Amino acid sequence: MPTKEEWKKQLVDNAEQQILNLTDSDKFKNYLNTVAKFHRYSARNIDLIYSQNPEATQVAGFKQWKNDFNRSVNKGEKGIRIAAPMIKKLTPEDQKGLDTTKEKAIVGYRYIPVFDISQTSGELVLSAKDFVKENLADHKNVTNLYNELKNYLNNNTDIKVSEKRLSELGGAKGYFQPSTNEIVIGSDEPDNALKLETLYHEYAHSQLHGLKSAFKDRPRAYQETQAEAVAYVAMQNIGVDTSNYSLGYVATWAKDKAVIHSALSEIQQVSNKVIELSDGLTKQLGLQEDPKEPEHDLKKLSAHDLNKSYQGLQQQVQQATSPQQKAQLKNQLNDVHQEISDRTQKQLKAFAEENPEIKQPDSEPDQSLKR
Repeated sequence: MPTKEEWKKQLVDNAEQQILNLTDSDKFKNYLNTVAKFHRYSARNIDLIYSQNPEATQVAGFKQWKNDFNRSVNKGEKGIRIAAPMIKKLTPEDQKGLDTTKEKAIVGYRYIPVFDISQTSGELVLSAKDFVKENLADHKNVTNLYNELKNYLNNNTDIKVSEKRLSELGGAKGYFQPSTNEIVIGSDEPDNALKLETLYHEYAHSQLHGLKSAFKDRPRAYQETQAEAVAYVAMQNIGVDTSNYSLGYVATWAKDKAVIHSALSEIQQVSNKVIELSDGLTKQLGLQEDPKEPEHDLKKLSAHDLNKSYQGLQQQVQQATSPQQKAQLKNQLNDVHQEISDRTQKQLKAFAEENPEIKQPDSEPDQSLKR
């Protein structure tokens, strides 16, 4: 029977080994699918989730499934262990020793169980793809997203995106030129999804391998694999299947543990940025479902619907021209905000009950939503 420390080390080592085994495109694609599903998790927790359940799509704690989603963990299911921070309220002596004025600090991590939705039963939970309209797969809309992304980069960044005919690109679909910070895309590429994926690929190069990037000296095969990984994650996020496109060959850089963890961390950082950018552009283009009006009984809404209602009401308040209409919308917004705040406090309380050994910060109102 391994000790607790041995077990934790075994858990992390197993995650590393799973990643080190990514020596072919199919396995790497599965890993990138996990990145696309859990892009807000740390790189280490993505590794842990993938190593224990590569098919996981949505995870939450035992009580969170019950309280927030009206779902129950199935009997006999084994939890997926992820790392959670241990937060301590600092004494004056602690602050002096750590040379900080902060009142709280992370003093360590412990492994806590979460469960994938496939391990639970109950009410339906919509995934992010349920809120992206099916017509995004329509090539006209993919082209619109490509044009919106190209215009955004040209108008809001120091990157310049232009187009040339494929015959002028020497067999490439596009390229990034670090010396001029320019992206060039094949204008007459017939597959609009591939055209968008190429723009994501070259944008990833600009972020990871530009002249000012810390990663500009990576080997060519390493750079190409990273850029293709980011592009694949970005396309997965908007629900467009690009599995028939090459993900690159990973074995050239997957042999060294330090290199692969560094590479995957870099992929995740840029993937997060691309996903957030894409989400904003698809909303502007109307390619995401309109937020639902809040129901009379907000407690019946799922967490996702509640958040969508809040975002929709915020936008409506800004656009409202009538003072009466604006006041009514603000009242609805306050109601939704209060329900979100109440649920957040319940989650914190449940976490504290499940983990009594962790020193919890003093209770205070949820400040995550700015109004």
